[in-house]
Amino acid sequence: MEGVTELKISTKDPARLATDALVIGVACESGAPRIEGADALGKGARAGIERAITLLGVTGEVGEVTKVPAGGELKADLLVLTGTGAPVEDPETARERLRRAAGAALAALAGTAHVSLALPVADAESLRAVAEGALFGNYRFAEGKKAKEPVKAIELIAPGVRTKDAKGELARAEAIADAVHGARDLVNLAPNLLFPESFAARAVAAAKGTAVKVTVLDEAELRAGGFGGLIGVGQGSARGPRLVKLSYRPARARRHIALVGKGITFDSGGLSLKPAKGMETMKNDMAGAAAVLHAVLAAARLGLPVAVTGWLALAENMPSGSAQRPSDVITIRGGKTVEVLNTDAEGRLVMADALVAATEEGPDAVIDIATLTGAQMVALGNQVSAVMGSEDVRTDVVAAAGRAGEQFWPMPLPDELRASMNTPMADIANIGDRFGGMLVAGLFLREFVGETPWAHLDIAGPAFNDGAPRHYVPKGGTGVGVRTLVEMLSGSAQT
Repeated sequence: MEGVTELKISTKDPARLATDALVIGVACESGAPRIEGADALGKGARAGIERAITLLGVTGEVGEVTKVPAGGELKADLLVLTGTGAPVEDPETARERLRRAAGAALAALAGTAHVSLALPVADAESLRAVAEGALFGNYRFAEGKKAKEPVKAIELIAPGVRTKDAKGELARAEAIADAVHGARDLVNLAPNLLFPESFAARAVAAAKGTAVKVTVLDEAELRAGGFGGLIGVGQGSARGPRLVKLSYRPARARRHIALVGKGITFDSGGLSLKPAKGMETMKNDMAGAAAVLHAVLAAARLGLPVAVTGWLALAENMPSGSAQRPSDVITIRGGKTVEVLNTDAEGRLVMADALVAATEEGPDAVIDIATLTGAQMVALGNQVSAVMGSEDVRTDVVAAAGRAGEQFWPMPLPDELRASMNTPMADIANIGDRFGGMLVAGLFLREFVGETPWAHLDIAGPAFNDGAPRHYVPKGGTGVGVRTLVEMLSGSAQT
């Protein structure tokens, strides 16, 4: 994100803040919108805001933002009413609504210098939710077309939260937001700027000065190491594949978790060429690798007491005279052979190599994340990601996603679908039944993790928003999965 945003805490009366914009929550309850969060407001200020809510028809729905001149009892220049939705008992849902309310408000205030938020903050966790939402909504793509500047100073009004707790939660919110923004930036980069070699270079640069060690395997080293999936997918491009290994090894680590990310920097489909329209957003096919890179960096920044190894499987899938062909047989690291029946089912091939490499180190669990299948969008749409794999790891991922405010839905891996990938030419084919394609892809990956506890996250739809911005989600790369991975690592550090 361009520039540095100052994030601070305040216990002042919202009405007395000399700020460019004062954000106040509006809840919708039984059709009667009401002010929520600005408990310190005097009668005069409250009456003026309630009148504005009535006159403007404010509903309080999450994502609704209404801006009016402040005036009257308020010292702020602008009053911003942001919907927090109807009251809910589930604390995770309540915190996510705060994230969205804060994010929607900040997204609508681009170009403003100083914004103060008076939202219902009852404890340190809800304070972090507001801080995260505000920072997520304040994102601007640093290398894109110049637009309005992000907000420079964000002030959170939280009179009931202890200063010590608040500082810790704000530091965590900033670390998470920086990781999400970093992943969004990579996804948003044009594919002529982000290709396997340059992605690897950016990973090296991002880890410089941190506790994360980076190792990059180039094309020659991949051939020597038997990484047939990466070589096969990448051989059609003039820009060769890379495998990036990220190692974070704190002294007091209790567990070792491996993260594997799909990094197809552009997916044309190879010789199984996609239609032109289908390629327009295929620069996002490396969103899994972006999430892994920044989750590992966030774990190091937060000092989590868990060892983490990240694997970025990077390749560009292009058609050319040297590209792999449908019916080619390739050998994945470890010796399993795959008949490539469709070169557009390439992500699972590079992931297979990386999964084998990850399990060779004997981690306690492996989690992979990938924009793997269009079938994910058919099944769950573009805002809910899928998680498959070992039941215990899958359950932990879903729980971590709930705490982080991301939507992941558990999906099965029916053994009956495995037979559809049988082939007389190799150990397995890279495609099977079209129906249940997301699950077939998960079953393919399962072949390469052995007995290691494992979960597979398919983020194909949620990774890229090609529609209008919504609450804290911008147009373009969303950074989905980063929050869940960091939360998962945090939970692993406590077991």
